[in-house]
Amino acid sequence: MSVNMRCQKCRSAALKIGGQTTGVTFVGLEGEDKDQVVVIGEGIDAAGLVLRLRKKVGFADLISVTDVDTS
Repeated sequence: MSVNMRCQKCRSAALKIGGQTTGVTFVGLEGEDKDQVVVIGEGIDAAGLVLRLRKKVGFADLISVTDVDTS
C-alpha cells in the first residue's frame, strides 16, 4: 500500500494500524521515501485496512495483493 506519510508520527501510526489488524504476521515500510506499507499475513481485509489508514493517516492506495509462497 502506498500511504502519504508526512512525518515520523504518521509512519508510526501506519505501522500501528497495520499491526493491530487481525491475521497480520509482518508489517514494514518500503520504498525510497518509506512511503509504502507492506503487510503480510492470512485472512487480512485489505480494503478495510486501507480505509483505516485513510481515516487515521491520510491518503492511502492499495498497490497489490498477492499470495506469499511459503515453500
